[in-house]
Amino acid sequence: MHPTLTTYIARHFLIALGLTVLVVSGVILLFDIIELLRRTAKVPEATLGLVATLGLLRLPLVVQTALPFVFLAAALISFWRLARSSELVVVRAAGVSVWQVLLPMFALVLVLGVINVGVLNPIAAALYTQFERVGKTVGLGADSPFSLSRGGLWLREARDDGYVVIHAREARNEDSVLLLNEVMVLSIGPDDVPDRRIDARSGRLADQEIVLDQALISVPGQAPEHRDTLAVPTELSVPAIQEKFAAPESISFWDLPAFIAFFESAGFSADEHRMHWYALLASPAMLCAMVLLAAVFGFNSSQRRGGWLFRVIGCTVTGFLVYFFSQVTYTLGQSQTLPVGLAAWSPTLVAGLLGLAVLFHLEDG
Repeated sequence: MHPTLTTYIARHFLIALGLTVLVVSGVILLFDIIELLRRTAKVPEATLGLVATLGLLRLPLVVQTALPFVFLAAALISFWRLARSSELVVVRAAGVSVWQVLLPMFALVLVLGVINVGVLNPIAAALYTQFERVGKTVGLGADSPFSLSRGGLWLREARDDGYVVIHAREARNEDSVLLLNEVMVLSIGPDDVPDRRIDARSGRLADQEIVLDQALISVPGQAPEHRDTLAVPTELSVPAIQEKFAAPESISFWDLPAFIAFFESAGFSADEHRMHWYALLASPAMLCAMVLLAAVFGFNSSQRRGGWLFRVIGCTVTGFLVYFFSQVTYTLGQSQTLPVGLAAWSPTLVAGLLGLAVLFHLEDG
C-alpha cells in the first residue's frame, strides 16, 4: 500500500483515538468527582479543589482500565468516517485488502500499547499512590497498618488505650504462621508516649497472638525483665496482613517483578500481582484484538446498506463480552485454577482469533 494512504489511515485513527480518550476521560473524571464529593460530604477539609485534584490523580489509572474499549471505539469511529465519505469503498475498489488497511493501524496500536505499558503505567501507578496518600487526609480509605520491605516487617495495631507498633527484621509465612526474627514490640499510650518495649530474638504470629522467645521487657522506671516465652494478644492475622499490602495497580510495571520475587521469598502469595504483570504484558496485543473486532463491524463489503446503529450495538456488546470473559479468566488465574500466563493471554487470543476468523470469512468468503 502507498505510504501516503498508510499515513492517511493512521492519521484518521489517531484523531479518532485522541477524541475518544478526551471524551472518555471527561466522563470518568466527572463521575469520579461526583462520587468523591459524596464520600467526603461530611469532611470540612474536602474542598472542591482538593476533590478535583484527587480525581485527576486517579484518572490515569482508571483510563488505563478502559483502554480496550477506547481503542475499540476509536477504530470503529475511524471506519465509520472512512465509510461515510466513501473513501473505504474507493480503497477497496482499488484492490486494497482489509489486511493492508489494518496493517498501519496495528503498527500504531502496538507502539502505543508498548508506550502505555512502559511509560504511562509507571506514571499512573505513581499518581495513584499519591491519590491514596492524599485521600487518607480526607478519610478516603484507612491508613494501612502493614508494611513489608527489605527493611523488615512493620505492623501497627490500635488498642483501647493507645496502639502497638511491631517490627521484625525478618518475616516469613509458613503454613499460615508468620515466623519473625529480631522482634520489637512497642506499646504506646493514649498520650503518644511509649510505656513498654519488648525485644525478642524470635517470634511467631498465629491464633491471634504473637508468641515471643527470649523476650526482654523494658518499662520506664523499672528494671528490665526477662521471659523465656511471652504471648502478646493481637487481632492481627496472616490473611489480613497479606490483604493490606500494596495493590498491584499502585506498583509500576518495571517494579512488579522485584516486588513479586521479594513477596514470594517472604512466603506470601503474589498471584494477584503476577496476574496483573502478565495482563500488562498482554495489553498491547489486546488493543490490537480490539481493533480487529472493530474491523469486523466497521469494515465489510456491505457498507452501502448502512445499518451502523446495529453495528455499533453489536460492537459494544462484543466488547463487554470480551471484558466479562477477561474478568472471569483473571479471577481463575488469581485463584490458581488456571495458569497465570494462560489466564492473562486467553482473552487476547480468543478476541484476536475470533476477529481473524470473521475477517477472513468476509474478505475471502
